[in-house]
Parts: sequence; structure tokens; C-alpha cells
Amino acid sequence: MTIYQTERLVVREWTHGRADLDRITDIYTRDEVTRWLPPRDFEATATVDRWHALNRRDHGFGVWAVEVRRSGVAVGTVLFQPIVGGDGEIEVGWHLHPDSWGKGYATEAARGAVERGFASGIKEVHALVMPGNDASMAVCRRLGMTTVGRTGRFYGVELEMFRLGAPAGISSGQRMPT
Repeated sequence: MTIYQTERLVVREWTHGRADLDRITDIYTRDEVTRWLPPRDFEATATVDRWHALNRRDHGFGVWAVEVRRSGVAVGTVLFQPIVGGDGEIEVGWHLHPDSWGKGYATEAARGAVERGFASGIKEVHALVMPGNDASMAVCRRLGMTTVGRTGRFYGVELEMFRLGAPAGISSGQRMPT
């Protein structure tokens, strides 16, 4: 199921298809990816099931596959959801396969999620980045986010927090589209 599209990308649900399960396993078992994520157990089918449940429960928020339109290859994940353990803050995040780094996919997918959220009336969006993850901090800056500072409030680790407010003229009080 397609969630939204950008110029080069289709953002959709992860599936239980072999190609998706193989790709998600390849992404989330790579040290160069997981070193920037809070520690967690990973199993592809259970992860997809958990994300599907979140996507259904949270009315337009979710964790989705990022697929290159031209090739049909899933290059990673974009998430747009309330921060677990937060006070209602909304987080945008991205986890891409290293073979897809440096191509602008993270910025493009995250920008699409943020624009979709702002169009629904969300007033601000945050990103949480492991200290030292310069590439993700650069994505935050390309999105126009500003640094809030370090926090240990979320996920049991110290993170750099970024913030982006909705552009003027965005209405409030609406829910994310389903």
C-alpha cells in the first residue's frame, strides 16, 4: 500500500514478501546501520508485524519502506510517529541501506513525511540522532531543522534532538490522513 510519493520515491508499507524481508534483514543487521540505532532485538517478520500494527493504530503515522520508483528497490525505512516515551512530540526518522547513502533519498523521504504531517495540521516535528552521526545531522539541516540539544529522555540513550516548526498558515487540529 502506497502512503505517499515524492519525485523519485514511493513510500509504502513493508511487506512479508521475500524481497522485502531479505532487504529489511540486510539493512537492520549491518553494523554500519545499527551503530546509529538504539539497541533492540531484530527479526524481520516480527518487525514488519510490529510496524503494520503501529501503522493501523496511529491513523496516518507509521514506519514505512522507501522504494526507488525507477528500480523498485527498497532502499530503507522512513518513520513518522509520536516519540515513544515522549509527551506527544512527533519524530521523523530514516534508516537506509549503505548502498543507498549519499543519494538524497533520506532527505527526500523525510521531507515528504514532514510535509504530509504539516499538511494535516501537525505544528512541529523532531528528529533524534545518535551523537557522531554526521550524515543524519546533515539530513536534519537540509530539512531546515534546528538543534535543540542533547537529551537522554528517549530510547534509553543520549541523542541529539532537532526541531522543525510548521510553516506559517498551516491549520491546526487536524489528524494525519489515513
